[in-house]
Amino acid sequence: MQNRDIWRGIDQLAAHHGLTPSGLARRAGLDPTAFNPSKREGPDGRPRWPTTESLARVLEAVGAGFDDFAALVEGRRGGSAPLIGFAQAGQDGFFDDAGFPVGAGWDEVRFPGLGTETVYALQISGDSMEPAYRAGDRIIVAPGVAVKPGDRVVAKTVEGEVMAKVLARRNARTVELASLNPDYPSREFRPSEIAWIARILWASQ
Repeated sequence: MQNRDIWRGIDQLAAHHGLTPSGLARRAGLDPTAFNPSKREGPDGRPRWPTTESLARVLEAVGAGFDDFAALVEGRRGGSAPLIGFAQAGQDGFFDDAGFPVGAGWDEVRFPGLGTETVYALQISGDSMEPAYRAGDRIIVAPGVAVKPGDRVVAKTVEGEVMAKVLARRNARTVELASLNPDYPSREFRPSEIAWIARILWASQ
């Protein structure tokens, strides 16, 4: 992996989220010129590398991981996943008991390579997970991946409510789901009130 590959990956990450490199830097709270072409070489013509801190901040800003970034750098197109709206997700008959979508005829989206997991996409509604996920963003959900406290997840209640949250706590008596937006309090459920919980692997703005 060479210097130009890293910068190309940053350009592709920005484009993937509908941003310019400057817009990506601003979203991450960096100097808007941090990723400009003039910053990619030193005065002596030697290549400059983005810092690990700046990479971590932009990936956090768009809800991506280093594996996702590596897929872009390496030019992997990734796979496709069925796209489901939150309104559909709350209806009966769209998922099995493990949280996998059933049936056919879904719209599809593409995403960077994330391994061999079976995944699907959900389109965010509401603002409880801002600033990481905004209304209209698409998240890639993997029901077969292990979930632990601190993970960003999609949960469905037995009453049919579907929500994107952070799994704050899970034990024999309580499932606590937290929002990133401080305007929304955490919610607690009995385990019997939760139909399934699936981990979020990727988000596309």
